[in-house]
Amino acid sequence: MIHRRLGKSGLRVPILSFGTASFGGGNEFFRGFGSTAADAASRLIDLCLDHGVSLFDSADVYSDGLSESILGEAIKGKRNRLLISTKLTFPTGDGPNDYGASRFHLIEAVERALTRLGTDHIDVLQLHGQDLNTPVEETLSTLDQLVREGKVRYIGASNFSGWHLMKSLACSERYGFPRYVAHQAYYSLLNRDYEWELKPLARDQGVGAIIWSPLGWGKLTGKIRRGQAAQPGTRAYDIAGTGPQFSEERLFRIIDAIDVIAEETGKTVPQIALNWLIQQPTVASILIGARNEGQLLENLGAIGWDLTPEQLSSLDAASAQRPAYPAWHQQDFPMLNELE
Repeated sequence: MIHRRLGKSGLRVPILSFGTASFGGGNEFFRGFGSTAADAASRLIDLCLDHGVSLFDSADVYSDGLSESILGEAIKGKRNRLLISTKLTFPTGDGPNDYGASRFHLIEAVERALTRLGTDHIDVLQLHGQDLNTPVEETLSTLDQLVREGKVRYIGASNFSGWHLMKSLACSERYGFPRYVAHQAYYSLLNRDYEWELKPLARDQGVGAIIWSPLGWGKLTGKIRRGQAAQPGTRAYDIAGTGPQFSEERLFRIIDAIDVIAEETGKTVPQIALNWLIQQPTVASILIGARNEGQLLENLGAIGWDLTPEQLSSLDAASAQRPAYPAWHQQDFPMLNELE
């Protein structure tokens, strides 16, 4: 297993991590990800550990907390062999303080997460989304308190805009608060928006990317092609209409390019899509999910080999998309793009 430093921290994480959104299936939305119970979850975690996948990611909103509870049950007796990351800020109730990044909610949410996970600390705590109603000073001073108390080891953001992430990093620098060392972000061959602003920021500021939905919300599995729609029982079918938008023709163009490489390498569509991400700058870890052991083993086949420069270029060309302003304007002046 490849391990990379998480941002500017000293923590090393596996390039492939396991996302537990499929644990529980506690509501209609998350049943689209899967309904893995505790016994099956324990087997998946053992399989992960056997292959060096030692970071497990959850969130308090995954199946209304059931995902964290199943993860906590499944890791009993194994806690010293793995890292736990989880996320909070999205609504977990109907109360006026049941969401957000306020001091009140963060402290309450961390205590509840620790109870569900059956542990005394969270290795990487991430804010699931940016809370524009709470001053970043309040948020970061509270996270500083949780780190000092030993309940949290490292902090990260998720789904932040570039300006809000930079504002938070500047606040940490000014007051000596812990800094976000990770940004859990959506990035795939199907949607490369991360590259426009967040990747340059991450390279400049030393923030490691933890990638969610690396197979494009279930679209880069090879099961969707021209004349072949998503089938029942797949994520792309069960939660159709949700997630990032994309051009169907562009998806088919990407799959066509992957098929050529699959013929050359003997690798599968998901393995090639994941390997492309592994070779992208700032990527520290990629979250893989699996409903069963077969899917997990297939995803694990994304490591131990590398796409060639020519193959990477062909995927870049097939998945190219015109960025939003001002990124497209900046591209016209390559001499100003030192990070490239």
